[in-house]
Amino acid sequence: MIEFVNITKVYDNNTLALNNVSLTIKKGEFVFLVGSSGSGKSTIIKMLFKEIEPTQGNLILNNTDVTNLKKSQIAFYRRNIGVIFQDFKLIQTLNVYENVAFALRVTGANTKDIRKKVPIALSLVGLSSRFKSFPNQLSGGEQQRVSIARAIVNNPKVLIADEPTGNLDPETAMGIMETLITINKSGTTILMATHAKDIVDSMRKRVIAIENGTIIRDEIRGTYDDN
Repeated sequence: MIEFVNITKVYDNNTLALNNVSLTIKKGEFVFLVGSSGSGKSTIIKMLFKEIEPTQGNLILNNTDVTNLKKSQIAFYRRNIGVIFQDFKLIQTLNVYENVAFALRVTGANTKDIRKKVPIALSLVGLSSRFKSFPNQLSGGEQQRVSIARAIVNNPKVLIADEPTGNLDPETAMGIMETLITINKSGTTILMATHAKDIVDSMRKRVIAIENGTIIRDEIRGTYDDN
């Protein structure tokens, strides 16, 4: 599903963010991406979402080389990828239903599809009864669930979760993880960048550890150490 082939990224200030990184994530996998701040995790996330391009190497998604897409192609490419952010990034002036529907409207979805898909996404994250609520009326966990619903409403092939539990208490964070596991079981490939050692330790999933722009470990295990 996702392939990084000998990817190097050097930023304009000459910072080497990724150093000849190669990795493959198969369809349906749930993978944790761990490492200290500045290790290269955010660069991988941004590259997958086409915010930045590699200096060298190739990015393959679903057997298609998407390394240097034209600007006109990026919007279509992003329909295959859902993103969940640590700070939710909800539109405060829109209610729950409207925030999730917005992700469909920007792709040109018609009203019939929106009315069908939004309730399904909200049901999956357990927020069917809060569809009229505004973000400031929700708890942090509920806001993150809206963010998840927005990310999956287009049925993306890949879901990227960038520190999705970083601002949540442990109990709420585990609830979010249970939701992500359910989504993964439906066939969605998930890549989750996190510092949450307790969450990684509690789940026997694949862990890719990166440091100084280089993958230092790639294994399925119950624990990890990012020091």
